[in-house]
Amino acid sequence: MTPKERVEAVLEGRTPDKVPICHMSFSSKVASAFLGREAYVGGGINRWREADALWDGADAHAEFVARTMQDAIAIALATDCDLVRPYYWRDPRTPAERIDEHTFRYESAGGSWEVKRLDPETELYNVIDSSARAEPALEDLERQVERAEERAEAFRPTEDDFAEERYALEKVGETHAVRCRAPWSAIPVDSTAWMQAAVLQPDLVGRLLDTQVTESIQRIDVITRLGGRLLFGGGDMASDHGPIYSPKVFHDLLLPRVKAISDHCRQRGADHLFGTDGNVWAVAEDLYGASGIAGHYEVDRRAGMDMVKINERYPHIAMLGNISSFTLHTGTPEDVREETRACVEEAKATNKVIAGCSNIIICETPMANVDAMLETLAKHR
Repeated sequence: MTPKERVEAVLEGRTPDKVPICHMSFSSKVASAFLGREAYVGGGINRWREADALWDGADAHAEFVARTMQDAIAIALATDCDLVRPYYWRDPRTPAERIDEHTFRYESAGGSWEVKRLDPETELYNVIDSSARAEPALEDLERQVERAEERAEAFRPTEDDFAEERYALEKVGETHAVRCRAPWSAIPVDSTAWMQAAVLQPDLVGRLLDTQVTESIQRIDVITRLGGRLLFGGGDMASDHGPIYSPKVFHDLLLPRVKAISDHCRQRGADHLFGTDGNVWAVAEDLYGASGIAGHYEVDRRAGMDMVKINERYPHIAMLGNISSFTLHTGTPEDVREETRACVEEAKATNKVIAGCSNIIICETPMANVDAMLETLAKHR
């Protein structure tokens, strides 16, 4: 089988010739070790690179964009991935001021500002200073929803909004599966006000989620015209201990919107995959059973998401990941080999797994551990 055919087999519940592979993402340091040059991938460091390029002008920014698209594909192919991630983290804001080599100041039209600094050792690009930001109160959310509704009504995505996916589909889409962005559905879980509103003002939260459905449907239409078929959406909603909000909130608010997105994906001949790490057993009947999703990515072994159990109860669900970035970072090579072998065995037992690291392979990860994972996958898949 080609890599693309292996992924299609898993989604359709057929037996692939060998277990397909997809690693969710790579830090720049780890990817650079494989490519033998600085790799324009990763998280915060790639956002800093974009700020650096934007500061240097249009030609530098165009060079950055081309390089990050090329390197996203290059690291996927170098690590034998069947499913290619064509994009890494970006920040298209042009900085207002360069403070030093690693530090930029950003300003918004409303007068707010923030200063961000890159830590090259950790590849984090964090806010180190900013204008005052008050946590919104419940009464502030109505205006936020109104603005979201105005944006959704005017939303008109174009093919240029999917430059990374279009590039990957053109370069490797005949042979490899390509991960595409389009749908999303998430309550802002980092906001106390929105968490309160989910209980006290559910209709307001429902309106916010409806704007996400409106925009997702338009994005789905564009990306499927380009040939995208694996549409990665969802939104983080769980920790190791379970969902951040109640199963009732998921059932009443998220479920109908996720199902609407799944239904539209299906109408367009595409598969909707929902992304979150953490333990989602409390909402499994809704997420896996009623939402219409084709798969779940970032399936989290350390949080108790056993792929064999998922498959026994929901045999139609494709699962991505299940090798822990925590194990890669802190374990021994033998720990990594053991976990990787277990993932491959479960993949073969279910025919519903695309195996790989379920989250970013962070820059502090020992290369001996990354090598142990890749060697074990190559030997046993």
